[in-house]
Amino acid sequence: MRVVSSSALMEAPNEDGFRHEAFFYAGEREFVAGATGFLREAVGAAEPILVVVSARKIDLLRGQLQTDAGKVRFADMEDVGTNPARIIPAWTDFVSEHDGRPLRGIGEPIWAERSAEELVECQRHESLLNVAFAGSSDFTLLCPYDTTALEGDVVVEARRSHPLIRRHGVRSTSDDYIGTERLRSPFATPLSEPPDGCLDLAFQIGSLGGLRSLVLREAMSAGLGEGRAADAVTAVNEVASNSLRHGGGQGVLLIWQTADTFVCEVSDAGRFDEPLVGRTRPRVEAHGGRGLWIVNQLCELVQVRSFSTGTTIRMHLRRRPPG
Repeated sequence: MRVVSSSALMEAPNEDGFRHEAFFYAGEREFVAGATGFLREAVGAAEPILVVVSARKIDLLRGQLQTDAGKVRFADMEDVGTNPARIIPAWTDFVSEHDGRPLRGIGEPIWAERSAEELVECQRHESLLNVAFAGSSDFTLLCPYDTTALEGDVVVEARRSHPLIRRHGVRSTSDDYIGTERLRSPFATPLSEPPDGCLDLAFQIGSLGGLRSLVLREAMSAGLGEGRAADAVTAVNEVASNSLRHGGGQGVLLIWQTADTFVCEVSDAGRFDEPLVGRTRPRVEAHGGRGLWIVNQLCELVQVRSFSTGTTIRMHLRRRPPG
């Protein structure tokens, strides 16, 4: 590990201009101290900054920054990144808004209460940040990790997805960083096995109407309500339509429930080779390529896997409490 001074990092950024740092902290006090110092540097340099963390941490930082808090933009990660695939578009909008200016951000998508499925997708998100912003001119993004609350393997993975590490006020390069080339390959980490007895339907050209009716019926039966059931129908229709166009003209739909989630999975013989699929906001004039973007806006979690044998997309829709 090579230790790099704070001033050296600011004077000699990564070659591509995107400085992606994992900030390891132990408890709220260390978080506030480290994050506040980072923010005050940005305020002093008149750099635009966006902070996307929990509501509690936003309150802590605002209290510490006092009058400087008005110079920082805050957003609740629960709103922005319940589905981790929505986070990169939020950062992309921020970078685009301030094109050419030095920028800073703090984003904490990983916390102890995340489910195992969400954690894997958050880790994928952290890796893909290096791909999404490889061409940025001057963007420093700090990603906090609470070492007192997270498992050790989560911290190890953070060292693999971040080229820079910050801890106890010292910044260093990560010898474990795997680089962007490996991150561009299709994501083929196996999904958990579907439960026994889940609904199983093969579909092909001409059968989408029946598939939509089935999803609506099952979603309503699962207690999603009319609006969320319609979201499930739209999401599955987008993915299944893509299977018919690009996945060999057929596919398989699985449906099941967990304690609080309605899950639909579509598999086909096609393959994805675009690592940021569904995470790039479609251009207004674009005629296609909106399917997975739409799915990510409708679902709390979307898992995309591309194997040598084909592609699987698993969509999770939570039952929302009334009111």
